[in-house]
Amino acid sequence: MVMTAQPNWRSLDDEALLERRISGLGLRMEGVVADCIGQLYRELEAKGLALMPPCHIGDEWFCPEGCAAIFIPFYLFDDRLRKLERKMVLEVEGGTRDECMKLLRHEAGHAYSYAYKLQRKKKWQQHFGLASQEYPETYRPRGYSRSYVVHLDGGYAQMHPDEDWAETFAVWLAPGNRWRRKYASWPALRKLEYVEELMESLAGKEPVHLEAYRATTESSLRLKLRTYYRRKQKAYAETFPDFYDGDLRQLFVAMPVERKGYLSASRFMRQRRQSIVGAVSQWTREPKYRVNELLSELVDRAEELELAADPHDSELPSQLVSYITSLVMNHRFTGRFKHVR
Repeated sequence: MVMTAQPNWRSLDDEALLERRISGLGLRMEGVVADCIGQLYRELEAKGLALMPPCHIGDEWFCPEGCAAIFIPFYLFDDRLRKLERKMVLEVEGGTRDECMKLLRHEAGHAYSYAYKLQRKKKWQQHFGLASQEYPETYRPRGYSRSYVVHLDGGYAQMHPDEDWAETFAVWLAPGNRWRRKYASWPALRKLEYVEELMESLAGKEPVHLEAYRATTESSLRLKLRTYYRRKQKAYAETFPDFYDGDLRQLFVAMPVERKGYLSASRFMRQRRQSIVGAVSQWTREPKYRVNELLSELVDRAEELELAADPHDSELPSQLVSYITSLVMNHRFTGRFKHVR
């Protein structure tokens, strides 16, 4: 996909750049990402596979069911946009060559599943489950499980049968046969061996009835960058450092300059860590280590905000326990720590 260019946008400051539409940036399928796509195709060819999933510029990593095309986020195609992405959302997904290849292999797994209707095979379902099941809004991976491969962060294979397949495909596709040794004693090995068996049966075969994707400017790319990031930040609000700021400022006060006897809020929480974690875990049944992770986030942010606590405030400990309990319970029932408007 090639977009109509508006000149000199790379020299704009962030505020001015955010007013530009993504589709007007003139981005092309070139550079490091294009090299990674070439590597993906070579890896598929080395396995004797015929389908080379077409790749297009999009607003996120995605493979639509039906046409089996891979969409790659626009910000990866220019260093200036990578810089803006990091500023706006604190990370650049697929920003290194290694990360890009991992994601391409993963999306290629989806492409093959859709193109050859693999989810309909009984043996596929026996190994991975039913692809028709609803995607969960949130999931909690079991870090100790050996029934899934380890590839993308967050135990992504455990989210849904489609993701389990795509992750297993990605591990199988990577050059070399290291997976045989790494997963030798894991139940996940049976899935990898099934991928190999299935892909050998597809060697040299083109998919039939594959819907052709027409390269047009997607509606999501007609957005201004400001709108794109406003939506993205709202969707991922809980990952931003200021997510809890309003609540913390209600619980604590700004670090006093003249009054003595106050503790920093971070120290106050650290001193009571054991009792806070124990109380929240007792009433929510949430594992202590998860409660401790959340408390650690609050401690770090309170320190950055230079907040203080009155150690003589008898109600503050119970207020803090109640607040964290509400966060945990809301996350359990909604997948979010609190509602974002």
